[in-house]
Amino acid sequence: MKDAALAELVAWVEPRLPRLIDDVYAATCDRIALYRDEKMVPREDLHRSIAVNMRFMVNALAGTETHDDLAAPHETGSRRAHQGAPLPEVLQVYRIGCSMLWELLVNHARLHARPGAMDALVDVASLLWQVTDEHAMLLTEAYRAASAELLVAQQRRRSALAEALFTGQRVFDAGPWEAGKLLGLSLDGKLAVVAAETRGLAEESLVGIEKRLTSLGIVSAWQLTPTLQAGVVSLRDEQRETMLAALREVTVTRAGVSPLYRSLVDTPRALHLARTALAGIPPGKPDVRAFNPSPLAAFLAYDPDEGGRLAEEVLGAILDQPAEERDLLLETLHAYLSHGGSTERAAQSLHCHANTVRYRLRRIRELTGRSMTDPRAIAELVTAAQALSLNPTRRTRGASSAPERSGSE
Repeated sequence: MKDAALAELVAWVEPRLPRLIDDVYAATCDRIALYRDEKMVPREDLHRSIAVNMRFMVNALAGTETHDDLAAPHETGSRRAHQGAPLPEVLQVYRIGCSMLWELLVNHARLHARPGAMDALVDVASLLWQVTDEHAMLLTEAYRAASAELLVAQQRRRSALAEALFTGQRVFDAGPWEAGKLLGLSLDGKLAVVAAETRGLAEESLVGIEKRLTSLGIVSAWQLTPTLQAGVVSLRDEQRETMLAALREVTVTRAGVSPLYRSLVDTPRALHLARTALAGIPPGKPDVRAFNPSPLAAFLAYDPDEGGRLAEEVLGAILDQPAEERDLLLETLHAYLSHGGSTERAAQSLHCHANTVRYRLRRIRELTGRSMTDPRAIAELVTAAQALSLNPTRRTRGASSAPERSGSE
């Protein structure tokens, strides 16, 4: 009797299914703002999807579902992911459809009560919730799988566009401006390149950095190679320290940051400067170092060998001194030049007396043969000191690529 009553309920709803589908469609458009226009999901698509899935529910209640019926939620979930519809709104359509189907059956059972009708209604409720739950699970799995595929494809595309910026390569006649626009980089602000060594073969060392920067209002695009994780960052001047702080929070290896620049055409140059800053960090020491913004530093970075030879020629006599004296003299020279040639300010930074600084400067003049009052000599000292700071290993003669001086020199 109960099975017959259940079959009767299902048979009663089948001819009313077209009207029910229209009602569910109208309710969906009324209750869910996403479906009120066709910007994301066309109306015909929505109506067809509701029809397919409502028929699936009815067929499941009748025990006549087919393979095509079971494919319906999978197809819907995948399509909505590609359309960009949020998953909660997609699932809400099924709750609306299930609820309206249930109300239709309950009203019929109340108005046309027959022996076994209420027992059959209880069975329908149990089966309906089970079918809806399974349906929603299939749809969710398909939606998430499609979303994951889309995310991977998007990441690959962003990585390819970032590579085009790093190499200066034109893609399909599109230059850096077009690539930057597709990546969402600001075209009228400042840019910086970050280069971090990977902690393993093609293993990120700045895990989650793009999401972290996005939360701070900073747009970036990244590329991962076997040995380097590099990114182009779009930011304002006042966001530079925020970016550096975010990098220091997540890095587990060495990372270098280029000076700020304006044109995407200069991205290959900025990458070189970021890698130079990275190389200046002692191996095995996780740190973030920003490249010196001085144009002279950038100039020397493009010919480090020539810079090394210049440092050898100008500062060679200092480099020949015992390590303790050598380091004191180089530290003093750096402090003096960094503080605009002020012995007092250099002394404060070195925590010593100004006379001590003057004594060391005289010692530098004796060893290098260059006076601190001669503009040409100062230019050579500044350039040599800058070259040495770009390659700290040259502080010792053994690490230098320049030939040793002979005794007659």
